[in-house]
Amino acid sequence: MTPDEFLRSIEKREPSPAYLFLGPEGWSRDRCRRALVERILPPEDHEQGITRHDLSDEDLNTVIDDARSFSLFASRRVIWVSGAEAALPKRDTGESEAAALISAYLKDPPPGVVLVFDCGRYEFDGDDKAKIQRVEKFYSVIGTQVEFARHTPAAARKIAEELAKERALKIGPVELDALVELLAADVARIATEIEKLSLYAGTARSVTEEDIYKLAPSAKASTIFALVNALGRNDRGASLESLDVLVREGEYLPLALSFLATQFRLAFVAKEARLSGASQIQAYFTKQGTPMWRSRAEQVAQTAASFSVEKLRSAAVKIYETDKALRDARPDDRTVMERFVFEITGK
Repeated sequence: MTPDEFLRSIEKREPSPAYLFLGPEGWSRDRCRRALVERILPPEDHEQGITRHDLSDEDLNTVIDDARSFSLFASRRVIWVSGAEAALPKRDTGESEAAALISAYLKDPPPGVVLVFDCGRYEFDGDDKAKIQRVEKFYSVIGTQVEFARHTPAAARKIAEELAKERALKIGPVELDALVELLAADVARIATEIEKLSLYAGTARSVTEEDIYKLAPSAKASTIFALVNALGRNDRGASLESLDVLVREGEYLPLALSFLATQFRLAFVAKEARLSGASQIQAYFTKQGTPMWRSRAEQVAQTAASFSVEKLRSAAVKIYETDKALRDARPDDRTVMERFVFEITGK
């Protein structure tokens, strides 16, 4: 079930006694959580009617016992259970005691209580695919599972436009594209930045790219673009300096890597299409339906001029390896990124 399908279902009928929320996307999850609370709890019970548990710190018996207990303070309850993956046994040996406990609970759930098991740790593809499938199997007794996959750039762009309209924010398509790309299509962060921009720019004037860069979270967007440009010039010293700024300001380095991935991919396409100059690049990608503003086209042109097709192809492999390394349990992000810079700028 998608988040939109979940929202429509609880509008039409009484919510189910239990749900499984799966996937890393936070904005849609928050919408669904708020809608469920509004649907289940009267306004006066919003504080007392919500209980939170974390299976990383508590066992499933505690959660189920709480769900079966009647509250003295609220007639209806929403019980939010984070870390749902922590209940899984170390080995998949059929139905475990924990799974049997959930199954027994759902045979006779108390009225007015909704359990939400939440697993936001895993992606739906890549190395996490098998893990999230195992979570799905373990909680298969729960009839309704809602998937929160990350938004595609196009979907994030559409939502960003809707959020801007809701706030009467005057932001052009070029600036909106820049905001979506800056935040790697993370709708939760996009929503936060649009709210900040509406307070900063108001409704009387249009938002500029400079406004977006000023309000960018953590390190400034200009620093991220400086790293992109330095790598595009094959300038190792400047690349390491920009990386140092990003680390000191606490920037989320996978975000910087996402920018780099896009930059090298666009440069590779430009190189393959034998495009020369920013004007040709801007016209080509715009015709293909890929948002491309002048400054971005100039960056792509610079990267395409600095790297051969072979080196761009090699960079794509290194970006994949670096992204995988950043997802390790306890990576040293700076060391991983420094190694990437040295490999990319190797002569």
